[in-house]
Amino acid sequence: LQLVESGGGLVQPGGSLRLSCAASGSTLQYYAVAWFRQAPGKEREGVSCISPSGGSTDYGDSVKGRFTISRDNAKNTVYLQMNSLKPDDTGVYYCAAGPLWDFVSLKESDFGSWGQGTQVTVSA
Repeated sequence: LQLVESGGGLVQPGGSLRLSCAASGSTLQYYAVAWFRQAPGKEREGVSCISPSGGSTDYGDSVKGRFTISRDNAKNTVYLQMNSLKPDDTGVYYCAAGPLWDFVSLKESDFGSWGQGTQVTVSA
């Protein structure tokens, strides 16, 4: 399973971006998919996760109410809609997939397949 993120860029505070995580080499429908991010000088943190069926989602406290995760299994793609962006959202965003049955998780150790990351910069 290979994962490729896209959709990052530079956006002003209060703006929006939609990240995509496209999978190849295997079907994504059997995997939970999560987004993590790492800001300069900080540890990587869990942002959001969606279960294989899409029936369960989880969010980090800092993004609740602003970010929405979704998936289109027919397109083998997971999305992260990010609204009301803040400078603190700046970082490299990674998607990751793990065979979590139908659960969600924000623990890195639960995910074995990772993308290369996409840069998100929120600045005026």
